[in-house]
Formats: sequence, C-alpha cells, structure tokens
Amino acid sequence: MLFSAIIIYLLITIAIGLTASRFVKNAEDFVLAGRRLPLMLASTAVFATWFGSETVMGASSEFVQHGLLGVIEDPFGASLCLLLVGIFFARPIYRMNILTFGDFYRIKFDQKVELLAGIFMVVSYFGWIAAQLVAMGIIMNVVLGIPLEAGILTSAGIVLLYTYIGGMWSISITDFMQTIIIIAGLLFLLIEISGKAGGLAQVIAQAPADFFRFTPDPEPFAFVEYLAAWITIGLGSIPQQDVFQRVMSARSENVAVRASYVGSLMYLTIAFIPLLIGLSAKVVYPELMAGDPQMVLPQAVLLHSSVLIQVMFFGALLSAIMSTSSGAILAPATILAENVIRPYLPKLSDKQFLRLLRGSVVAISLVSTVLASMRSNIYELVGESSALSLVSLFVPMVAGLYWKKATPRGALLAMLLGMGAWLVSEFAGLEVPSLVPGVIASAVGMVVGSLWKSNQKIEHG
Repeated sequence: MLFSAIIIYLLITIAIGLTASRFVKNAEDFVLAGRRLPLMLASTAVFATWFGSETVMGASSEFVQHGLLGVIEDPFGASLCLLLVGIFFARPIYRMNILTFGDFYRIKFDQKVELLAGIFMVVSYFGWIAAQLVAMGIIMNVVLGIPLEAGILTSAGIVLLYTYIGGMWSISITDFMQTIIIIAGLLFLLIEISGKAGGLAQVIAQAPADFFRFTPDPEPFAFVEYLAAWITIGLGSIPQQDVFQRVMSARSENVAVRASYVGSLMYLTIAFIPLLIGLSAKVVYPELMAGDPQMVLPQAVLLHSSVLIQVMFFGALLSAIMSTSSGAILAPATILAENVIRPYLPKLSDKQFLRLLRGSVVAISLVSTVLASMRSNIYELVGESSALSLVSLFVPMVAGLYWKKATPRGALLAMLLGMGAWLVSEFAGLEVPSLVPGVIASAVGMVVGSLWKSNQKIEHG
C-alpha cells in the first residue's frame, strides 16, 4: 500500500504540473506566475521555499544531537530571512518590476555586476538542489528498496518534468497542496510517536539539562559561531532568486509583504514539528541513533508505525522536498537564462526566451544530479549554498538599495573580496566561521571601491 500511495502521489504531482502549464503563455508566467498569486498561494509558496529535506531530516537530526543551539541556522535563521524580506526588501524590489534578482544588480550597478552576480547565484544553488535530490533518493531507497543513485536519478527526473512544464505556476499550485499534506502528515506522526513516549511533556522532561538553551557560552568564538548560524540563511538567502521569485509572484506589493510575514511565521512554527518528532523518536527508539541520524525519522516510521502513518509521513516528506527542489531548480535556471546568456542574445523573442528558460532548467538539473551523487550530508550542502551567496551578494544588494554612494566598482570589489576571503578561510581552516571574514571583506570592498571611485570623480571635476 505504501509503494502504491507514493506512486499515485507522484503521478498526481506530475498531473498538476501538466494542468498548470495551461497558464504559461509567456516568460513572466513561467518565472513569476504572471504576478497574479493571491495571499494564500503566495504565502504557501514562500513557506515552502526551504521547508524540505534540511528541515525534516537534516535539522531534526541536528536537533536530536545538539539541542536548540544546533538548529539556529534552520529553522530560526530561515524564518528571520523571510521576516527581513518583508520588512526591508519586498516593497522596493517589487516596485522595480523586474524578472530576476540579477536584473536588480544590472539596474542598480551595471552589466558586469549583473553577470558576476548571476554566476555566483547559479553556483550557490547546486548544493541546495543536490541536498533535496539526496533526500528523495534516500526515501526511494528506504521505501521502495532501489539503490540510492537510482533514487536520485528518478527523483531528479520527476521534479524536472513538472518544473519544465509549468514553471512558477506549477510550483505555486503544488506548494499549496503540499503544504496541507505536510502539516497533516507531520501532526499525525507527532501525536503517534510522542504518545508512545508518554506525551510531549515526558519527552521534553527527559532531554539533557542544556538541551533547550537558546544562547551560547560566554566565549568569543562561541558567540561568533552563534552569530554565523543566524546569518548563514538569515542574511545569505535574502539575495537569492528563489526567495525573490516566490515573493514577487504576488499580485501586489502589499500581498508580497504579507506573504513574507505569513511565510516566516508558518516556517518557524511548522518546522518545530519534525524537530519534536525526532526528539520523541530518540526516546522511543534509541537504537536508531546508532546509524545515520538523518535516517532516524524515516526508519522510525517505516519500522514502527501503521501503514496510514507511513503514507502520511512519506507523503509529507515528499511534498516538502519536491516543493523546495522545484523552486530551487527554477531559480538558478532563470538567472542563467536571463542574466548570463540572454545579454549575448539580444534579439531573442519571448517564445525563444521561454525555450531558453526551459533548457536552463534541464541544465541546472543535470549538474545538481551529478553533485547529489557525490555528496550525502543534507545539512552541510544547504549551509554551504547559503554561505556562498552571503559573502558575495548580500552587501551589494543592501548597498544598492540603501546607500546612495554605492557604485559598480564597489559592488564588483565586494563580490570578489567576499568570495576570496571566504575561500581562503575555508582552506586555511580558521577557528572563526569562514563566512565571517567573507562578509567583512565584502563590506570593506563595497566601501573602499565606491568611495575610491567618488574621489576619482572629484579629482577630475
């Protein structure tokens, strides 16, 4: 029954993608759902941005092993990101009426900045997508018994198909359906597993003394690591196309702002459900902790739950992963087509550009599938992706919106110095998280580059 239910669910998802393709008449429909999403669809789309494998499997395993301090990056940092988008960025960017975040860098700076930002954005998504494909491969392996590599390939094919066909319309409609399945499935599982442990109060009471501590030790390095965990996704994912795409698909700027707030609240509250499920599973089935912590929830459900709960859990897990991976594939594909390739093909018609967008979806999927076959730690893949965008793109974005003296030279220097400092720190193995010197170098590059150009203008004036 579980096998049949999963197959039926996947077929329904593909059918929704086929249905959604009827709404795709041009490139804006494919990328931004024609900017017509009402609050309900926009909110569930924003919520589903990252609610995938890293939340259900990656974050729950980190929570079980390290407590509340182990999941500052996700879900707390992810919720912070959506909140900040609503407060500071949704309105001014929505008013620009642009197709991609790469367009923002061209308008605020120039085409060189657009190209470099586009390349960095595309690269930053590969790890994110790979994490989702790894998780889907694990599910295929656990439930259907097929090899992990075959599961990854199958998963990539399914997500590619309905993303290729329906674009953002397909993603938005499936996100709404999948959000309902996610909430229902996870709540049922939490009730069942925590009930076996004597209730949530009993589960929480058995946790170690400092398990729910929310602040770090009073040591400099501990505080720096704590801050880095907050800003990895909290700031690093703000200048990303998937967040932009989901927020900008709203039918008005007010809806875009409200969807950010609702999505942030939904993410923070719903993301705690798998964390509590993982903690309950540790109490009820401690023997499962001897293996891969990412597998605790799937194994607990498969070995110790009823068929109904299995169907609901794996349906919820597949829903979460597919909604995240489809949006994550469309985002860099859009950047690749619009900001990296299209400037060199200025005479493209809208129909030709739509074909280019779909071809880019295929290309991004192929590269991510290869990476997924090489790496297996979901939480690390996601963290690396967000750190890359933070050190290269965040400072130029903020400066472009809120600092009148920001210049193209400053933006380029910020991206290059930030990325360079991050890479050097990664290889040097510093005690300080690598993204900290990366962000500092990026900020210095923006200030020095912008003011230096201003001085040159004064001298020649």
